[in-house]
Amino acid sequence: QVLLVESGGGLVQPGGSLRLSCAARGIIPSRYTMAWYRQAPGKQRELVAAATSGGNSNYADSVKGRFTISRDNAKATVYLQMNSLKPEDTAVYYCNARSEYSTFASWGQGTQVTVSS
Repeated sequence: QVLLVESGGGLVQPGGSLRLSCAARGIIPSRYTMAWYRQAPGKQRELVAAATSGGNSNYADSVKGRFTISRDNAKATVYLQMNSLKPEDTAVYYCNARSEYSTFASWGQGTQVTVSS
């Protein structure tokens, strides 16, 4: 059974930073692309950043230069470092693990990030 557990969300002022973590259980990290998505109230879930097992990463245009995704396969954990946060970054952030060898994918339960003064 695959389990993804996010942590690190919270309330931060504009311009501040947060680091999200996602601990994965039940997968072989080297076979999965790990990603962060977010969903703001009334909006569709959108991709924020993704990191393949081979070390490639991509970002939504809205977070380029501010957010950094990284992964530690030995710990089966993926991180999202978020700097220069803006109110429009407020959303529930979800961790996603997608197999690079099948159609299997799994989601975490989400962690709330609120950027407000």
